[in-house]
Amino acid sequence: MSTLNGSNPYVTNAPAQESSSASFKETMDTVKDLLGRWTRKVGEATRKAEDLAGNTWQHLRTNPSFAEAAMGRIAQGTKVLAEGGYEKIFRQTFETVAEEQLLDSFACYLSTSAGPVMGVLYVSTVKLAYCSDSPLSYNNGTRTEWSYYKVIMPLHQLRAVNPSTSRVNPSEKYIQVISIDGHEFWFMGFLNYDGAVKYLQDALQLHSFLSV
Repeated sequence: MSTLNGSNPYVTNAPAQESSSASFKETMDTVKDLLGRWTRKVGEATRKAEDLAGNTWQHLRTNPSFAEAAMGRIAQGTKVLAEGGYEKIFRQTFETVAEEQLLDSFACYLSTSAGPVMGVLYVSTVKLAYCSDSPLSYNNGTRTEWSYYKVIMPLHQLRAVNPSTSRVNPSEKYIQVISIDGHEFWFMGFLNYDGAVKYLQDALQLHSFLSV
């Protein structure tokens, strides 16, 4: 300790009292604990950000036209703001009952014979419902008409929710939804895949529990 200050006249030694030393140790332990929790939160936030970035990239590239997908997401976001949120859009798009509540909504694609269709999947306390972001064209005789692509499945008709991942490309993730009468729907390109899996499986389990 005699060499701590050397020849520097501005440095001096101040012996610490035992109580001060204990207080310092407690403070350091608290700081270490806070830093540990902060580091874990940063790690979790980083993983979530990486997942979001990966999901966003996969969502955009699922569409045959990357630019069209990007513009579609911007248009959908603008519509949500203008209409006052997904809750209002859900009730305007689908018939609902008074006690029905929207649990969450997920931007994704629905696999169809014409290719993946970009839209939003809604999970409510009564049903699963999907609607395309834009109307699709179809032939009615000699005329070309346009209509939104919708899927509506009451929860009591839901038999299974099966998440899966492509073996060739792990970033490609799907959710297979099967009705009790054997109809299948494949959803993909989710911006929030894990959240969609959780809500769909929770909805299935809740209905199964209530049906017992």
